[in-house]
Amino acid sequence: MTLKKDIFERLKCGEQVPFSDPEYSKIPIAVEETKKITVKLNSASSSNEIRELLGQITGKFIDESTTVFTPFYTNYGKNIKIGKNVFINHACSFLDLGGITIDDNVMIAPRVNLTSESHPVQIENRQTLTTGHIHIKQNAWIGTNVTILPGVTIGENSIVAAGSVVSKDVPENCIVGGTPAKVIKTID
Repeated sequence: MTLKKDIFERLKCGEQVPFSDPEYSKIPIAVEETKKITVKLNSASSSNEIRELLGQITGKFIDESTTVFTPFYTNYGKNIKIGKNVFINHACSFLDLGGITIDDNVMIAPRVNLTSESHPVQIENRQTLTTGHIHIKQNAWIGTNVTILPGVTIGENSIVAAGSVVSKDVPENCIVGGTPAKVIKTID
């Protein structure tokens, strides 16, 4: 007998889910729970309390070497995985129904948007949720006001220049910038 995946597992696996799906009502309920903890998170002043509350949101331990400046925003949170020695600056927003993985030693500047969720272009299907896992590999640096779209991987040691919109994978050891982001140079 095969167990049916719930809506959150289906979205994390990249399944398209229309708003009319029988389980869709579970999403706003989960978002409300996350918002309650996020309010506390964004009122906290101690780094330890911020890590503890973020751990409640993600359902995972946040290492003491990781620093998160508030405010911080997420809609679901359970599909975020944060490594060690990560720095996340003010006013970042992580939409994570498709999953977000941040490896060790990543730096994320203010106002970065990691958006693992989207919708189809076709009007008749637009009220459908689509997802793609975002993976930021170790030692990457994401500049101020960057948006990373669903399904993108940022390669090890790479830099995304401020203000960029990243719609395709970024190779390791390079600097990308622009809208859409393109390789500017490689890092030796």
